[in-house]
Amino acid sequence: MNGTVILLIIAVYFVFLMLISYLTGRKGDNETFFLGGKQSPWFLVAFGMIGTSISGVSFVSVPGMPLSIDMTYMQTVMGFTVGYLVIAWILLPLYYKLNLTSIYTYLAKRFGCRAYKTGASFFLLSKIVGAAARLYIVVLILQRFVFDAWNIPFVVTSITIVALIWLYSHRSGIKTIVWTDALQTAFLLGALVMIIWQLTDKMQLDFSGVVNTVKCSGMNRIFVFDDWQTKQNFFKQFFSGIFITIVMTGLDQDMMQKNLSIRTLKASQKNMYFYGVAFLPVNLLFLVLGILLISFAEHQQINIPALSDEMLPLFATQYLGFPVLLFFCIGIIAAAFSSADSALTALTTSFCVDILDVEKYPTAKAVKWRKRSHIFISLLFVVIIYIIKVVNDKSIIDAIYTIAGYTYGPLLGLFSYGLFMNGKPRDGWIPYIALLSPALCFGIDFLLQELYDYKLGYELLMINGVLTFGGLCLAAVNRGRARTLSPEP
Repeated sequence: MNGTVILLIIAVYFVFLMLISYLTGRKGDNETFFLGGKQSPWFLVAFGMIGTSISGVSFVSVPGMPLSIDMTYMQTVMGFTVGYLVIAWILLPLYYKLNLTSIYTYLAKRFGCRAYKTGASFFLLSKIVGAAARLYIVVLILQRFVFDAWNIPFVVTSITIVALIWLYSHRSGIKTIVWTDALQTAFLLGALVMIIWQLTDKMQLDFSGVVNTVKCSGMNRIFVFDDWQTKQNFFKQFFSGIFITIVMTGLDQDMMQKNLSIRTLKASQKNMYFYGVAFLPVNLLFLVLGILLISFAEHQQINIPALSDEMLPLFATQYLGFPVLLFFCIGIIAAAFSSADSALTALTTSFCVDILDVEKYPTAKAVKWRKRSHIFISLLFVVIIYIIKVVNDKSIIDAIYTIAGYTYGPLLGLFSYGLFMNGKPRDGWIPYIALLSPALCFGIDFLLQELYDYKLGYELLMINGVLTFGGLCLAAVNRGRARTLSPEP
């Protein structure tokens, strides 16, 4: 019965997305696909970006975090908010000044062609793995609770979900995504609130009862100042949150493409302010939901799964009744589609503009190659999802941040040097520096574990960025601190 209900929800939901795709996709050229004609309303972009950032991973993983780290994830979220301000004040003015379609074009203007291709390649690698990892967890949930009972292979489930996303995003890209993401964010946040409401009703808790449950849970710790060894130390998490946001939003074509589809810089900055502030209460609600689920399990003597990512799916599908199952399915599908469709569009844009250079092609040829690229990247999603299924052995959200530490670190170093230093490193050296920095980080992490039993956490990203920055300084023909944020050295 539950499997049939979930399939029905997916079908109805998909009809809504296809309707939006039809209404927004009447002019399906490359300009519309890449930047939506720069006509996107800032408030719609801001609202939709909440769903894109949360994704199916946060919807499932964040409620499970109190089991192991209490509510200390909020320290990272606070850093996120500061990071969004940095993007609004420093990066967005640069992108609008240069009138960019792909943000990595800046690297060509500042350093040269090899730096440009290196930056774009690191984005493509990191984004396609990260986006596939986010989508994987949703495919896995659907497989376990629906398709396994019908003996449908995992790979068929993966192909079906990716094909659905391709169908409504392939015509008009970002113009469609801005509207579908806003719809999906509304469903996601609505589902989160309704699940909490249904859960508190079962537990017979009012607002003060929820507050007391959180206080008495023993998992309400947010700040950690006294332990420098733990990954949950405030300074590690807060500053890591800032840099994670700068690289995974400000240096990420996926997130910036939506901002660049807004007509003016001022409106785009408004979008970033709203989006950054909204991230705080949304993540707080996810953590509160996790504590309520744990409290409910203790009272009902329900065994909590060993893998924290499985906690919310288990309770939603087996213990909390049909209304919660309904809202959970809507929320998880909305979160997954919102993140994946946006990533698919950004990857297609970066591959076409940065790697294929389609902007130099005749219009008909450029559109043809954009459509082929969209299909190719969709197929890569399926392949990577299957690989992740084979090798996965840890929380997905932790895995994504680890991947980001290795692959976004060189981007952080490249953009930081370009913005704040006058020197121009030798362009031919930059690909080697960008590859050497993650390799050194891997070696440093290995030595720290062997010698001091200390494993690098989110600070890996900052170390990687510093190593890349230092390598660029050594490779610079002329050195010095930048006087302005000019794209030219």
